[in-house]
Amino acid sequence: MPADLAVIGLGPYGLPLAQAAVAAGIPTIGYRTGPEAGSLSPAELRRMLSGGFRPTTDPAELGRVRTAVICAPTPRGADGGLDLSQLEAAARTLAAQLRPHTTVILESPVYPGTTEEFLRPLLEEGSGLRAGRDFHLAYSPSRVDPGNRDVTPATTPKVIGGLTPACTESAAAFHARLTDKVVRARGPREAETVQLLETNYRHVNIALVNEMAVLCNDLGVDLWDVIRCAETKPFGFQAFRPGPGVGGHSVPQDMTAGGGRGLRMVELAQEVNNRMPGYVVQRAATLLNEHGKSARGARVLLLGVTYKPDLADLQGTPAREIALRLRELGATVSYHDPYVPSWSVYDHPVPRADSLYEAAADADLTILLQQHRTYDLQGLSVKAQLLLDTRGAAPTGAAHRL
Repeated sequence: MPADLAVIGLGPYGLPLAQAAVAAGIPTIGYRTGPEAGSLSPAELRRMLSGGFRPTTDPAELGRVRTAVICAPTPRGADGGLDLSQLEAAARTLAAQLRPHTTVILESPVYPGTTEEFLRPLLEEGSGLRAGRDFHLAYSPSRVDPGNRDVTPATTPKVIGGLTPACTESAAAFHARLTDKVVRARGPREAETVQLLETNYRHVNIALVNEMAVLCNDLGVDLWDVIRCAETKPFGFQAFRPGPGVGGHSVPQDMTAGGGRGLRMVELAQEVNNRMPGYVVQRAATLLNEHGKSARGARVLLLGVTYKPDLADLQGTPAREIALRLRELGATVSYHDPYVPSWSVYDHPVPRADSLYEAAADADLTILLQQHRTYDLQGLSVKAQLLLDTRGAAPTGAAHRL
């Protein structure tokens, strides 16, 4: 076989898996499912190619591997639910090439039941093979934390839920080559629900601390000091921090769009988190007014427009809505981000500041939306006329905090 592994979908879930597999010495091919957000630096790509990675557009090569992992993106659709169109296309492509004894693992974020009720029929109808008898089928939630250098695939336990015990063991044997610990779920539905719980846990806790940010501002309480003290508790508390909104590829799932029973807590979390860009703009307008300036005609500089620090990924970034709302108030908006050479908001280009300190000194208000490592916030707080810090990253007293 020319490769042991095919990664189908080279976006935010597939690329890290392919990198980990190549690093573990597994010959890997990568098959794109569409315009995906994953990206590699030239140095990373060279390392992968020299390690045995081979991108391909030939579907026939998918039938020559022992393991095929589907990592097709499942973004939010127009109805608010998960859009499974790329997953369906990937499944049909793989099914036409599927051979007996192949292990197929789904790692895209999906609703519980998708592996058995959506993916399995597509694979069986397109291949003429039966899952659990002729080929192995399993689900494993993707656990990727982009930009986190302290978390690696090798040290992150991997959950596996197979259609049959043999399917589970086959998928576990593959992932045991990448990670130190494999956790076996009772089946694919349990493994899919692990992904549901983990994703919603993040969104619900971010929503709680975002509501606390609004409350503490009204009360005149320093939330960042509250969190600093609370996180010393050795049990029953995990620190989350507020921000201007929630971005990224992990879509919160309240299950109603998937035909399931709604999760009220997740609905409320989405409402809270979706309000944060508007709240940031409200705070910005208030700060300008307190300093004798109107939002209309004000020069506003946005610092860091990606959804996560030290990454070039703009998926779901709240900066887009913040820029739009500021423009609607009549502000002149510009941005600075070392990872984003050009940026448009709904097809309207946003001017990029070349000199950070000069731009901050010229702007009536500078808003820190993302804390990239390259930003010297102490220096920025001196240069900026007015600084609103939505990340609690500036030294105490150096900026107005969210």
